[in-house]
Amino acid sequence: MLNKLWPAFIIISFIYSIINFNMNELNDSIFESCEQTIKMILSFMGIMCMWNGIMEIIQQTTLIKKITKCLSPVMKFLFPDIKKDSKAYNEISMNIVANALGLGNASTPLGLKAIKSMQDENKNKEELSDSMIMFIVLNTISIQVIPTTVIAIRSSLRLK
Repeated sequence: MLNKLWPAFIIISFIYSIINFNMNELNDSIFESCEQTIKMILSFMGIMCMWNGIMEIIQQTTLIKKITKCLSPVMKFLFPDIKKDSKAYNEISMNIVANALGLGNASTPLGLKAIKSMQDENKNKEELSDSMIMFIVLNTISIQVIPTTVIAIRSSLRLK
């Protein structure tokens, strides 16, 4: 649907600017929006790299064990068939922490690793396990305590 909608908007705006002799304004708006997009991407990349680095440090230290221990009552309830000492258990914990911090971009690679680990442990490779479905649902709702992406957007727009 969007593959048809956005080109239609672009074509309509181009035709409208030709009819009203506003080609200069159209060109200016195109280049201005490209400039704003590049600035926003660069500010997001810095924040994303920082949080990905923090999550990597957490993964390689004993902090992951402490986080997993704090999350264990919730994890036992949500993922009863995953063993506490499995690789998937730690990856799910990291993903939940990343989502709670509002790091959707940082949690995506962690979520993919967790799903891969759960699929490796899955007995029936043709169907999703209950834990995999629960994990997908949790990632879809993405419970956030600190919305860092929203903070990054607001701070990048304020810098003008």
